[in-house]
Amino acid sequence: LEDEFRVERRMRAVLQRVLNASVTRLCVLLGIAADDTEEDLEYIIKKILNVRVFEDETGKKMWARSVKDMGLEILCGNKPDFHRSMKTEFSKEMYANFINRIKQEYFEDRIKDGVFGAMMNVSLVNEGPVTLELDSRKFIYSEKNASSSKSKSENI
Repeated sequence: LEDEFRVERRMRAVLQRVLNASVTRLCVLLGIAADDTEEDLEYIIKKILNVRVFEDETGKKMWARSVKDMGLEILCGNKPDFHRSMKTEFSKEMYANFINRIKQEYFEDRIKDGVFGAMMNVSLVNEGPVTLELDSRKFIYSEKNASSSKSKSENI
């Protein structure tokens, strides 16, 4: 299968449920790939705001409420340099768009972020630990060599 298909991974976000990270409750590290689009941005924002990583009001039922349900703060940072990353001038714009859109979808005063591309010292205490990787196109596969996959599938 590896010879026939490659997994395309695009915009990624790592969420960490935390007790303290200079804000209360959710820390997001965003990676922007070279071919990310507005569609990827919208998907990631929806997931960040709605993924259920917190317990219910009683504290007895896990995975019951989202950061949006609880009205908590979100600390956002970016990972501007990885092998498939978008060029800095474009990713800076995409990240600014991400921050603006998530503020529109949530409470502007509850979205915190650092300086784009800057080295930051982040101190946090994981709760759980709960760490999730979100990927806007995790299960999209594209054919590497259409003719070889066609001939193999015809032989099956």
